[in-house]
Amino acid sequence: MAGAGAIVLGIILLFVLILLASAIKIVKEYQRAVIFRLGRVVGARGPGLFFIIPVFEKAVIIDLRTRVLDVPVQETITKDNVPVKVNAVVYFRVVDPVKAVTQVANYIMATSQIAQTTLRSVIGQAHLDELLSEREKLNMELQKIIDEATDPWGIKVSTVEIKDVELPAGMQRAMARQAEAERERRARITLAEAERQAAEKLREAAEIISEHPMALQLRTLQTISDVASDKSNVIVLPLPMEMLKLFKSFADAGEAVKKIVREKEASE
Repeated sequence: MAGAGAIVLGIILLFVLILLASAIKIVKEYQRAVIFRLGRVVGARGPGLFFIIPVFEKAVIIDLRTRVLDVPVQETITKDNVPVKVNAVVYFRVVDPVKAVTQVANYIMATSQIAQTTLRSVIGQAHLDELLSEREKLNMELQKIIDEATDPWGIKVSTVEIKDVELPAGMQRAMARQAEAERERRARITLAEAERQAAEKLREAAEIISEHPMALQLRTLQTISDVASDKSNVIVLPLPMEMLKLFKSFADAGEAVKKIVREKEASE
């Protein structure tokens, strides 16, 4: 009898230890335990050590750390009828563990599905140029829509980033030709502007030289000095226009003297 009593006592002690072990719960700093008592939520506990009532209470552990959700590639058509393949990444975390457990069956899967449908919807309302050049604007719009949709589940979406945009091969070639044409147009505009500025400077120089003839002589002498540095060059000096004007003045004076002499001889 004593042996049977010891066995029963041992079984009772083992049962008590099992109950105590199941009553003790420890959750980490980044976790929370949602407590259900007879099927009803009584709140969230943690972090650290706490006790639950065995059999009557159940704890569901929720991770509060930021999760990274990779949105699969979505095939959609932009507003200007260009087919594209787009994928994205979503950063979110649980801010209300009770809602994350009671309001949705699987908050990770639900967030993924919302992100996929929202990505297709937003891309379908944007033009291709916006998708390529205004990606930050689209990221903010995606984050706002997904965050509002997941807020009833106790989910906070902090960031949404469009990762890759895949275009059809024909569209890529067309964009490459467009970019090349744009670069050529800018090069021609730059060259034309440079020629215009050069012509403007030449016009200003011509006006200065026309007002100051000696400036042309100084420029001529400078050019001769530059050319003379190479002894193999043969330099032909042009006759300055001022000297031609001087000779013309002498010729006019001689004609005037001859005219006076003829008039004097005629009068005698």
